[in-house]
Amino acid sequence: MRLVVAAVVMLQLLVGCRAIPFYNGFYYDHIQNGDDNSTGNGNGEVHFNGVKLIVKTPEDALFAHRGGNIILPCHFHYEPKLEAPRKIRIKWSKLNQDNTKDSDVLVAMGLKHRSFGEFRGRVHLQVKGPQEASLVISDLRLEDYGKYKCEVIDGLEDESGIVELELRGVVFPYQPHRGRYKLNYHEAKKACEGQDSMMASFDQLFQAWEEGLDWCNAGWVLDGTVQYPITLSREPCGGKATAPGVRSYGERHKQLHQFDVFCFSSSLKGKVYYLEHPDKLNFEEAKAACQEDGAEIAKVGQLYAAWKFANLDRCDAAWLADGSVRYPISSPRPNCGPLEPGEAQIRRASGCSSTDMDISGHVDVTEARPNILASVPETGQLA
Repeated sequence: MRLVVAAVVMLQLLVGCRAIPFYNGFYYDHIQNGDDNSTGNGNGEVHFNGVKLIVKTPEDALFAHRGGNIILPCHFHYEPKLEAPRKIRIKWSKLNQDNTKDSDVLVAMGLKHRSFGEFRGRVHLQVKGPQEASLVISDLRLEDYGKYKCEVIDGLEDESGIVELELRGVVFPYQPHRGRYKLNYHEAKKACEGQDSMMASFDQLFQAWEEGLDWCNAGWVLDGTVQYPITLSREPCGGKATAPGVRSYGERHKQLHQFDVFCFSSSLKGKVYYLEHPDKLNFEEAKAACQEDGAEIAKVGQLYAAWKFANLDRCDAAWLADGSVRYPISSPRPNCGPLEPGEAQIRRASGCSSTDMDISGHVDVTEARPNILASVPETGQLA
């Protein structure tokens, strides 16, 4: 009998309690903003007893460069205008392109705020008025590229807007010096990171194709698909009758299948230069020489960034950090690779594993070095 009475009392307690719902990482009590009289109309607007919450973000993408600062605009207002301000919460998150969970960036409640993960210490709100929720990101990194969601949370309801951030950069195909099609998805991602770059998104690859990138080897992109860009149709690359474009192998198994990879790099904080040295050097000697000069041997992504943003142009092959030997060409000319109009790429030389070569260094502040020696690269190959 006592058990039955206890069960009845427990049921009455449960009926009398109102559960606290969970929204957008926050718990809310119905009492805070009145009751359940707020409704959403499903058209990007939220109504509170006839008052409409509207969040505005820019429609066009914003452009920035690595190492810089950016403001992601986000403003909100009510229609009709409220006489007294309401208590709101602001949450910024980053929408990931590799099908993983969205990343929390910043949460703000009144004067209190908290940043998360790689954004900790680099983000804050710009609040120039009571209805602004803009996000400031400082010291931009390659992985900051992408879409961000600004959520304004008013009680039990919230409204949001999307801001797209693009970094000015360069997409380049990458394969390890041991040969092509040696990387599964996870190895490809690490390979790009090891060359001062990140795995390119499909949008970045498509934009690079529009700018003239032509590469006949298939490579991973960030969404897990395998693509290759063709501007000049030819038999070894899908046939002459196939229209130019970014050709796709579709999604592949990230662990089992192996391809090359398309990487993305942005502008440099330092400078890439050719190190003047009286002797030809092997790879280990080249690394040591850079260190003695107060620098480090350049990575592939750094060389591409110097070619793209500083117009680095030199017909001498040089060692890079991954053991490959390459040289940057901005102005095509005899003995420096193909002479097709518009051809301006970083070429790759042969014989990198045991041949003595010049070296490229990467350092914060230095002057350009004069020529050392000329080499005859393997023509017709891109890096």
